[in-house]
Amino acid sequence: MTIEQMQDGYKNEVAYQKHMLRNLGYWFQLFLTVSAIGLVLIYYFHQNSIWLFVTGIILMVIGALGMFVFGYASWRGRHNVDLIIKDYEQKLKEIKKIDKNASGTELIRFK
Repeated sequence: MTIEQMQDGYKNEVAYQKHMLRNLGYWFQLFLTVSAIGLVLIYYFHQNSIWLFVTGIILMVIGALGMFVFGYASWRGRHNVDLIIKDYEQKLKEIKKIDKNASGTELIRFK
């Protein structure tokens, strides 16, 4: 594997991970909207209609749980992208260090 192939692979992986993080953001926004609709139903129908009040509570709970799940997934995803970038930078440093001290018999080992 050449250095250019490794760089392209890392760039593609980071771009893909960022795309998936944007998708998680869209899901988070959806559940935020569901939670807001539930809150509106709870606020306006807490005395008038028990069915709309219960529906509002259910939507509020579903929205809050969805926001928690996708928020956590987004946080972990950003952490993983940072780890990928750090791993890439570490490998480049190791390759540059080996190139400077090249004796012709060293093997490049990646963790």
